Amino acid sequence: MKKISIIMGIYNCSSTLPEAVNSIINQTYNNWELIMCDDGSSDDTYFVAKTFADNYSNIILIKNESNMGLNYTLNRCLDIATGEYIARMDGDDVSLPTRLEKELHFLETRHDYALVGTPMIYFNENGDFGIGLGDREPQCTDFVYGSQFSHATVLVRKEIYDIVGGYSVSKSFLRVEDWHLWIKIYSKGYRGYILSEALYKMRDDGNALRRRKFKYRINEARVICLAVKELNLPAWKCIFAVKPILTALLPKSIYMFFHKNCLKMDRRMDR
Repeated sequence: MKKISIIMGIYNCSSTLPEAVNSIINQTYNNWELIMCDDGSSDDTYFVAKTFADNYSNIILIKNESNMGLNYTLNRCLDIATGEYIARMDGDDVSLPTRLEKELHFLETRHDYALVGTPMIYFNENGDFGIGLGDREPQCTDFVYGSQFSHATVLVRKEIYDIVGGYSVSKSFLRVEDWHLWIKIYSKGYRGYILSEALYKMRDDGNALRRRKFKYRINEARVICLAVKELNLPAWKCIFAVKPILTALLPKSIYMFFHKNCLKMDRRMDR
């Protein structure tokens, strides 16, 4: 059985972390290790994680001395990962029970793909409210429109991370570290696929909205221009870098209205 290393950067998520970790413990595929790195939390996140690490031999906990950002934190997890495959997980989300089993089956039978992801089910305190589109293969030209792969859902061949050098750690890639990772992978000629079945639930509540700061929208604009350059796309496609800036200027109520309604539309189209 191939081993899967699940890498998880955790930060101030003490209330949601038990549900997230238990969703990994309850996977139907059991040859895994979970590597958690606390990124300088100011709440009880580290101690909640330590309870799991103390009770499960395949759960590893490390810690940053200060808050370093997700890209740096995930690279620390990668440095000690021993699996042939790398999966992602966030400390406030939920992996459905067959996630690892089905993603691994895909990559074990489709050697022409470097990574696989699934659509996300979006939920908040009121329940599920949307789902992303699946059953598709993102193309190079798609990366000027968005990240394409939902970061926390992916399973990636470990050697692919090694080939591209993991996550870019510059502050210019904070909150877009995954987007830039896909660009680096695609620029090497590799490809990925998104399964039709949603196997991951993302908590998309008020806390998630507060994390969408203007400086990260600038990073989105920057990575769009990098996509044009690194994937040899027509220069005029840099015009799409304007979109995240305009999105950042929308009032939060209007942003959430369009966000939720677009996800509901995705769910209708996916059926």
